[in-house]
This record gives sequence, structure tokens and C-alpha cells, in this order.
Amino acid sequence: MTELELLGPRAHGDACGSAVLKAVAEDFQVDEVLDIPLSGDGEHLWLWVEKRGLNTEEAARRLARAAGVPVKMISYAGLKDRQALTRQWFSLHLPGKSDPDLAAAEDDSLRILERNRHRRKLQRGAHSANGFTLRLTELQADREQLEARLKALVAQGVPNYFGTQRFGHDGGNVFDARGFAERGKLPEHRNMRSRMLSAARSFIFNQVLARRVAEGTWNQARVGDLLAFTDSRSFFPAGEAECSDPRLAALDLHPTGPMWGEGDSPATNQPGEIESSVQQAEMALCQWLASADMAHERRILRLPIPGLTWHYPAPDILQLEFVLPAGCFATVVVRELIDLVPAGQTESPCAY
Repeated sequence: MTELELLGPRAHGDACGSAVLKAVAEDFQVDEVLDIPLSGDGEHLWLWVEKRGLNTEEAARRLARAAGVPVKMISYAGLKDRQALTRQWFSLHLPGKSDPDLAAAEDDSLRILERNRHRRKLQRGAHSANGFTLRLTELQADREQLEARLKALVAQGVPNYFGTQRFGHDGGNVFDARGFAERGKLPEHRNMRSRMLSAARSFIFNQVLARRVAEGTWNQARVGDLLAFTDSRSFFPAGEAECSDPRLAALDLHPTGPMWGEGDSPATNQPGEIESSVQQAEMALCQWLASADMAHERRILRLPIPGLTWHYPAPDILQLEFVLPAGCFATVVVRELIDLVPAGQTESPCAY
């Protein structure tokens, strides 16, 4: 499946040019934001870990081996990219045990930056946000056009698509999920089951968002929408009065799309018709998600980037810094700016 099939159209127009992302791990830096005060005591050892060229599950296995505990005793808030320099929290459940020697886990690809005890384990999804520092190299773009686009992203936000990495290589997770849905079965392995269900829900959400982008209503409230604040999982229906709420223009309040599960979508009128149309087109996946006891949830369609800053360390390098809520993808921000190409495939010096 192509990127356009997995995500949908851009909202801000064609890309302003091209660049390379992740030529080296340091070009994609992620810092987990975790607003949990640690107690300093308890049977859980929390670790602030920096990793390079290593995905989260690999890091967890390495920590488990060094600590001499089963990997199921290792917890983390979210998955982070392999081809990146990331800093995130892990917790080790060590009831009745002292802090283990974890030196065997450390090398150039993994460093433990901080250790602390806490009374509870780290839960999945516990982090509130991720801070990103991205360096786009081999940049080929008109500087004036790029500056205007960056200002537009700050003022208007971007479509809150799930990034292509959610769907596996060439959308393979979506194909696999459809196969399970057609057979009416769920994967037996827990991790595979979670990955397939997540890919299916994310794909359906992206299909709804793509239609809203195509008709120009992804950033506008319509009667029948369900509205939510940026950092809230609760939502409420939009009537005429709610569609004029000034917090919509301030990018604090947003229309939402479905994270499919049991029951019909609560959206009505035109927003409900779009969601119903996607449901009909992907009925097998929707029924499969409902049969897996997935609750119907909502996700904001518009992703604000209020703290986005940028500068040019060199004429052909653009560095971006911003913070996104947990579960949102930095690559969808980049997608509204430029096309990403493999290193060495740019054709001429950066144009201004």
C-alpha cells in the first residue's frame, strides 16, 4: 500500500521540496515527557534510558538479561523508533531485591542516565507527550515557501494521521489484519494481536480523516461532530453553539474521528455519514474490532503544534523542535512540509 492509501491527502498543499531524515540516529531525537513524581522507594526500579539504533523491545530484553529477570518484569510507556536517538523510561519489578548491576546492558547503543525507585510499575501510555528534535538534511526547498508553510503549521496545525510506521512495511499489518478479520479469528500471540488490532483501528481512523481533509473540514467543527480538547480522552457532541466555540479557533478544541470498537459511531449528520461510509467500506475490519471487545473511542482530527520552532544549522539543513501528545507522529508534521527521500538522492544545491 502507498503512503497516500495508508494516510490520505496533505492539508496544506504540495510539499515545499525534499530532504533526508534519519541519515544518522541523531537526526531524529525523541525525549519522553513523563509527569510522574517518583517516590524514591518501592519494589519498582525506574530507569531513564538513552538508546541509539535500538528499538524499545530490544532494549527491554537487554535490561531483563542484565538484571536476571524475565522480560515480562520490564515495563515501558511507549514504543520508540529504532533509527533514532531516544530517551525514555523503563521500570523493572524487583520485589524484595536490591538494585541489580546493569552494566552488561550498556554500550554505545544503550546508556542508563538515571535510576530511581517507585511504588508502582510504569504503565503503557503513562507518558503525556514526546519532545522531538528533527534534523532534515540535504534540504532542497524554496526558503520563502518553506517559511510560509512552517508558519501555517503553527497557526493551523496538521491532520492527526497515524504515521506509516503504524502499519508495517508497505502496509503489511493492514493486510494481515484483514486476513484475520475475514477468518473471524484473533492472533494467539499477545503482541501480534495488539499490533493487528492497533493497525486496523488506525487505518479506519486515517480513512475518515482523509475524507475530512479532502472536503476541507478536518479542522472545522460540524453539527454532529464529537469534540475533544487536545489532551483529553473525553468528548461531547457539537450543536450549533459548540461549532462557534472560540476554543476551536484557538486550537484548544477539535473535531474527532473514530477509534473503532463496539457499537455504532456516536457522530451524526454529515460527520456521521462519513464515518458510516468508511464503516461500510471496511465492514469486516469494523466487525472484527467489535468482536475483540474493543471500546469505541475518539481521537482528535487536528494536531496543534504550538511550540514548533526551527532554524537552519547549515544552508541545506533544517532543524525542527516541537512537542506532541503521546500517540501522535512527528512524521506527519514533516509530511506537510517536504517529501522525504533516501540519502544521496537529492539533485542540486538548496534553492532559496
